[in-house]
Amino acid sequence: MLFRKDIDPRCAYCLRGAQINERDVACVKRGIVPVEGSCRSFRYDPLKRVPPRPATLETERLREEDFSL
Repeated sequence: MLFRKDIDPRCAYCLRGAQINERDVACVKRGIVPVEGSCRSFRYDPLKRVPPRPATLETERLREEDFSL
């Protein structure tokens, strides 16, 4: 999922940008831009992207019958 090719372009994980706070990115091409922005010069950097947290297991709803065959 992290290295897929059809990623939506966002300045937050572009090779040419550096995030300066939660809302702004310093772009080499366009200056200060919003995190959600993008342009034609977008180059994906997978190391900048933070994947969503995995779902947690809700153990209080599980019963012993759920684990038997």
